Amino acid sequence: MINYSVGTLMFSLLLLLTGEAFAQEGSSDFQAGFAEMDITPDIGMEKPGNYGKSYNTYFNDRCKVRASVFDDGEKRVAIVGVDLLFITRAVVLEARSRIQDLCGIEPEAIMIGASHSHSSGPIAMSEPGDFDNVSPLVQDLVTNKSITADPGYIQHLTHQIVQAVVRADATKTMAKLAVGVGHEDKVSFNRRLRMKNGLTYSHPGVGNPDIIDYAGPIDPDVGTVGVWDLDGRLLGTIVNFSCHATTNPGGISANWIWTMERTIRRATGNAALPVVFLQGACGDITQVDNLAKHAKPDSREWCEIVGGRVGAEAYKTLLLVRRGAASDITLDFESKVWNIDRRVPSSEHVQKALDLVKKDPEEVGATEWVFAKETVVLDALIKNKKQSEVEVQVIQLGPIALVSNPSEYFVEYGLEIKKRVNFPFTFVVELANGCVGYVPTKEAFSEHGGGYETRLTSYSNLEISAGQQFAEVGIQLANEMTPGPVPEPPLAPEFNAAWSYGNLPPQLD
Repeated sequence: MINYSVGTLMFSLLLLLTGEAFAQEGSSDFQAGFAEMDITPDIGMEKPGNYGKSYNTYFNDRCKVRASVFDDGEKRVAIVGVDLLFITRAVVLEARSRIQDLCGIEPEAIMIGASHSHSSGPIAMSEPGDFDNVSPLVQDLVTNKSITADPGYIQHLTHQIVQAVVRADATKTMAKLAVGVGHEDKVSFNRRLRMKNGLTYSHPGVGNPDIIDYAGPIDPDVGTVGVWDLDGRLLGTIVNFSCHATTNPGGISANWIWTMERTIRRATGNAALPVVFLQGACGDITQVDNLAKHAKPDSREWCEIVGGRVGAEAYKTLLLVRRGAASDITLDFESKVWNIDRRVPSSEHVQKALDLVKKDPEEVGATEWVFAKETVVLDALIKNKKQSEVEVQVIQLGPIALVSNPSEYFVEYGLEIKKRVNFPFTFVVELANGCVGYVPTKEAFSEHGGGYETRLTSYSNLEISAGQQFAEVGIQLANEMTPGPVPEPPLAPEFNAAWSYGNLPPQLD
């Protein structure tokens, strides 16, 4: 569906070529506010993104909390993006409670999503209480051989999330909102590939002669929301795109989200423009093309390429959506919280893992040792917590449905949600309001599946049906809402006369 206002045929063709877009003028009640706060970790803190220890040794760019608050006169919602590998359930619940106390926004109306930056601050895959009363061996594996959170950083992170939302709420102003979807298909690739042996591998390697083809699609949508005050000043933007934040430009960094933000800021001429990023369904999507014909860029260039192209596409979309008809913006929110069972490793698998972790990783192989360590830790985790609490949330901004899940969600599920939700615009937001690790498709667990995302670890362990559960709940919650109206472009005026300059025969002499 193409929704826009045009003045010329050329402009309408431009819209058809670059994406779908429309804009809504603010009603007398609609207000919006944006704010950002710093959550840059200190040098020497642990760097997340792996199953073992790694540390931040130098600085590249700042990590942030970016918050937006919307008010339609009856309801308020907060949408928060965090430059972090993931956000834990405990941090979300604490931040929501404080926000409600300070400015009255209901917890169910607050969405907090992580960008999945692999070059950000120290947050652990476990939470307090997960490993109480475990054996000394497990305690050592959790504390000394796995990522651990920094308690001081977690307190700072929670405080900054709260302050960002409170400041955004305090600075609300009368506003108009516009949304469009751009298209970027050159920087993201499905990292799972079909192999000649009938299985599916994650990152089998460029040039591997046993690769047949990609095992799944990508999502090229660059969902873009622009918010202006009634004088036409751009207050802030929201961008939704599906790609792991693994370009790692070197040092502490928001990853490619940094260069995306910088691109939009430079293009708009606003060096302080808030850009709230919401990670799409990218559990199997990264910037790495395993079927590439050329050498990979270095990490810094990769960061520039991904962020630059996504940012440029978002800016192009903003240029289109600034035109449109007047309409009210309705806000709504719904969420469902429930428990999902964890998959349990067999006793034989656990015993073999126990034997392996007592050996040196060099003796048994680093990969085998890491997954053995994860099996032992998972076994201990299940003794304390057999289920994981999950939340699926939908926030409505007029004709937009933001549908969240707490996982590294395979892109196929995101595409299914977009197809089945009855909203003109649907943005899928992963790693929101908690983290339960990878949630692959059922097909990934089949005889032709595989890849490390399907391995049982203390990070990824939900029952195989979890992904479809998330999809069905999100679709149901969204479809119980009434989408805001989509403005139609004005009808062409009744024909009067042809353009006199153009209504001429050819001149031959």
